[in-house]
Amino acid sequence: MEIGTPLFEGAKKLMLLGSGELGKEIAVEAQRMGIEVIAVDRYDNAPAMHVSHRRYVIDMMNRGSVLAVIRRERPDVVVPEVEAINTEALLDVEEMGITVTPNANAVRIAMNRVELRRVAAEKVGVPTTRYYFAENAEEVRRACKEIGLPCLIKPEMSSSGHGHVLVKEMDEVGEAYKESLSHARGTSRRVVVEEYVKVDTELTILTYRHRRGESAETKTMPPVEHRRPAYHYVESWQPATVEEQVLTKAREYAMRVVDFLGGFGVFGVEIMVSGDRILFNEVAPRPHDTGMVTMVTQDVNEFQAHVRCGLGLQVPQVQLLTPGAARVVLADKEYWAPKFGNLDKALSIPGVQVRVFGKPYAYEGRRMAIVLANGKNVEEALNRVREASSLIYLR
Repeated sequence: MEIGTPLFEGAKKLMLLGSGELGKEIAVEAQRMGIEVIAVDRYDNAPAMHVSHRRYVIDMMNRGSVLAVIRRERPDVVVPEVEAINTEALLDVEEMGITVTPNANAVRIAMNRVELRRVAAEKVGVPTTRYYFAENAEEVRRACKEIGLPCLIKPEMSSSGHGHVLVKEMDEVGEAYKESLSHARGTSRRVVVEEYVKVDTELTILTYRHRRGESAETKTMPPVEHRRPAYHYVESWQPATVEEQVLTKAREYAMRVVDFLGGFGVFGVEIMVSGDRILFNEVAPRPHDTGMVTMVTQDVNEFQAHVRCGLGLQVPQVQLLTPGAARVVLADKEYWAPKFGNLDKALSIPGVQVRVFGKPYAYEGRRMAIVLANGKNVEEALNRVREASSLIYLR
């Protein structure tokens, strides 16, 4: 792999493609390194735009729009933060001599479930659920019969559990296929039909690649355990409570996938534990939503590590300093300019922090804030975030 020249001495400008709550933390960490930050998203007043030097609102699925704003700003580093990006544009960006973190091809593969499953299961050889690819309802039906019900249908490109549909009966296949596609990013008609497994718990292995001299080094942070009912992130905690042999396998699978993808930055590798099976699920080519807990648990959080890696700086082995937990605050209906109630009560709980994302509008199920807490152990930290999040309401 071509390593090139370390960036930091000449790096002055970082552009975020996607400016949500994860991008907001990346922007803050980049500014702490003295970097100028430009935030880009599909809507105005996105969270990272509040803490950036300049902002742009564009259609990030449009190749020309992405290239136009990059040519105008000429950033040193481009950081994709969401799935809804034209990945062909990112390849063009690298041709222009601009660094994409972690790299354009890694983003392209990780954001495409079909390509990612081929890489993980067929090229890297890590265990996954059984799967088939399908492009129409009849192919989905055949795949469901082959795998056996229940099974999951996932669109080729989507994020955060959107478009994941559980099929329990064969007569549900047609509508399930349509429902899955309705949440897809882009125009692809392809889906992945996967074996449904009972998940005992889920892990996120935050894996980071940084420069070490003229080569690259891959490391993992302490594993994050998380709960994701109905496919949407709810809460996460460190340290993970599963057996060490499970963590060892999970780290091994994560490093194998990430080393194949290459580049420099943080990858959030999702691992499912089902009985005695340890299964690779997905990878995000950026800090992970479940990894927000690292803001109160580690000496270097996932956002700091991503910025450092992208700038060509080293990141020592990350250490867990204290047990901690995180729990999201979801909107229950649509609000414009939402206000948060009971923050004073939530913050009166020892060890609790609340990070309001600053999204300009809310809709049912949208993540609007996160509650973080430390504790003497995971149980205490989880109790604190659960109590605090139950007090907070939007109005």
